Amino acid sequence: MSIWRVKPVAAFEADMKKNDLKRVLTKWGLTSLGIGAIIGGGIFTLTGIAAHDYAGPALALSFVIAGIGCLFASLCYAEFASVLPVEGSAYAYAYGTVGELFAWFIGWNLILEYMMGATTVAVAWSGYFVKLLHLFGIDFPIWLCNDLTTATEKYAELGQAAPGFAFNLPAFLITWVVTYILVKGIKEAAKTNNIIVVIKVAVVLFVIIAGAFYIDTANWQPFIPAEKTILIDGVEKVSFGFGGVLTAATIVFFAYIGFDAVSTQAGEAINPKKDVPFAIVASLVICTILYILVSLVLTGMVPFDQLDKSAPVASAFSENGITWAVFIITLAATAGLTSVMLVMMLGQTRIFLGMAKDGLLPNFFKTLHPTFKTPHKSTFLVGGIISIVAALTPINKVSEMCSMGTLLAFAMVCVAVMILRVKKPELERPYKTPAVYLVGTLGVAFNLFLMYFVRKETWIAFIVWGIIGISVYFLYSRKKSNLNES
Repeated sequence: MSIWRVKPVAAFEADMKKNDLKRVLTKWGLTSLGIGAIIGGGIFTLTGIAAHDYAGPALALSFVIAGIGCLFASLCYAEFASVLPVEGSAYAYAYGTVGELFAWFIGWNLILEYMMGATTVAVAWSGYFVKLLHLFGIDFPIWLCNDLTTATEKYAELGQAAPGFAFNLPAFLITWVVTYILVKGIKEAAKTNNIIVVIKVAVVLFVIIAGAFYIDTANWQPFIPAEKTILIDGVEKVSFGFGGVLTAATIVFFAYIGFDAVSTQAGEAINPKKDVPFAIVASLVICTILYILVSLVLTGMVPFDQLDKSAPVASAFSENGITWAVFIITLAATAGLTSVMLVMMLGQTRIFLGMAKDGLLPNFFKTLHPTFKTPHKSTFLVGGIISIVAALTPINKVSEMCSMGTLLAFAMVCVAVMILRVKKPELERPYKTPAVYLVGTLGVAFNLFLMYFVRKETWIAFIVWGIIGISVYFLYSRKKSNLNES
């Protein structure tokens, strides 16, 4: 039983024929899911931090660099999606090329990406929802919209004694609303996502068009401020200059993660070999253009060093006297985070489904609802875990774990697509990655470069998570693998 054994392409084709999921997603439905996963809190928060501390008006250039880096990975994803259009994303791609242990490790880290990502988004959604209610004169008690640690800190800032209990009720409730939608079916989930995507893209276009009338080109001078070194969290970082633009690119990169979730929906796509590659690339290109335009508008409306780091879009409009726009922007951020959460939880359960079909996880994770044809048991499990963790845990530092899983998956897909070109040149490839060896190599280099910038504490937690995963593989998954029978 070699740990490098691969799942035959014929087995993937058999899985596609036996697929019990409902195939209802068109290429634009898939593209909408990609946009739903990408445009969220990032465009409403990361833009402020990256421009204020690192790139200045050159934030637009940082988005270009990050977008190109993601494009390398997306082109490799697109080829794999055309060859192996099954749920499982990077896990399935690695299983068909590199080997079982590596595929398991990728799948294990995708679990980390989606679970931690959805949890972080649930907490962020709670924050925006509370802000939205505040705009209408409704205020939540601090202990009912924060975990105990965060609530204690906020009471201390107010000079008040903290109660002995706190529970983030909005985060808990939104998780169960999303869980209900996902259990009901992919068609309902896609419809909900489409509505939200229309709302938030409309608001992003509003920000671009309305904000363009308030641009002062003097705020773009100098476009790249002079380089200096600053101390952030006890670590020296390059601020401004081209080094600052690169550092900002590593920050805004995390506003892009999510396009890979499209590949987890291959089992529910009507024509996965053509539509999934199209949706992966289209969603990334559309969001990159929107990000670049928003960053140019924001740094043109307000001097970059005056941008509010927590709510840059809303503050830019407030500074220019357009206070009514804050309502629209806050509403869009709340809606945007809902769709990000929906797509992340959707991707999570499909990763579980793919791994369970291969025997690497118990049958519990591949059980489908008799009516809705959704993996309802694993969806309830995922919803339960995320709701409790989001309600009780301070998640701000742990969110980096989501990025680690993503970066590793991106790098390995770039490696795996090159391996498959060498090992299986005869395979039908409806979509081919252009200049695959150049694109693949640049994709690996870019993602490893970003992993270098992650905090040491995150690396330690990541290694511990990896050790647990490898232990589960050798104690359970290796013995239960379907490849043992063949």
